[in-house]
Amino acid sequence: MAELRTYVFLDSLQPQHASFLATVAKGFLPTAGQASLFVEIAPGIAINSVTDVALKSTNVTPGMQIVERQYGMLEIHSDSQADVREAGRAILRELDLKEEDRIKPKVLTSQVIRSVSDYQTQLINRMRHGNMIVPGETMYVMEIAPAGYAALAANEAEKAAHINILEVRATGSFGRVYLGGDEKDIDVAYRAAEQAVEAIVGREG
Repeated sequence: MAELRTYVFLDSLQPQHASFLATVAKGFLPTAGQASLFVEIAPGIAINSVTDVALKSTNVTPGMQIVERQYGMLEIHSDSQADVREAGRAILRELDLKEEDRIKPKVLTSQVIRSVSDYQTQLINRMRHGNMIVPGETMYVMEIAPAGYAALAANEAEKAAHINILEVRATGSFGRVYLGGDEKDIDVAYRAAEQAVEAIVGREG
């Protein structure tokens, strides 16, 4: 039986987050405003069946399918929130699970670094797939498990404040979110990210 690690619905992909996904996804790319669903299961190979069920159930498009030995992740999206929700219900029926059977996310690191130095911005900018950070700006870093909830954190942060998405890693053992911007905006954004993941109902992992 598959283990449901992440199951999270995003009602509206924010412009930066949608554009960021387009830099890392190898599937069919989402656009801003579309609804999205991230599903992560174990073992990883079972994500193939999950993808099959989702795409045959309704009119959704896959942005990412990542198959690792331990975990598998699928992202689907559509202009229709109803289609994405129905695809999610089809996935849960196939797995014989409920949404509440997902693992409740745990924030392992939530760190604000203020007035980032020139040299540290160089290190960050070399590893990011999103926007750049410049000296003097504030950076926020979140580490979360399961990894898929990093997508929710980044999307809700962008909704809440004018920040830059530097990097979002939503697969693997741990998820990570890197945000940059003015101190006042980061202070709003990171609280929104934390509140969003804390509101997820699920079982202890």
